[in-house]
Amino acid sequence: MEYILKGDTLLIVMDRDLDHHNAAIIKEEIDGFIYSGQAKNVVFDFEQTGFMDSSGIGIILGRYKKITLFGGKVFVVHADKQIKRILLVSGMSKIVQIME
Repeated sequence: MEYILKGDTLLIVMDRDLDHHNAAIIKEEIDGFIYSGQAKNVVFDFEQTGFMDSSGIGIILGRYKKITLFGGKVFVVHADKQIKRILLVSGMSKIVQIME
């Protein structure tokens, strides 16, 4: 993963599939930015991601719960058809902003 901090927004470039194999590491790294106060908003960029399972939903939901404590928001960009469908079916579109 690539983490780019722009002002108070953390851009996470998901450069591989998002599944239970890498979920714990990703959570820990993102939480470091949130708890240090560096990131108020989080943007997940799925342009290079071809697969996401329920662990991905857990990562996004968990970061949403944490970032909203600090008044921040979570965004998803460049989600392909499959990932967008998972986000819609799971109800994530009600709490995170899905953008093109």
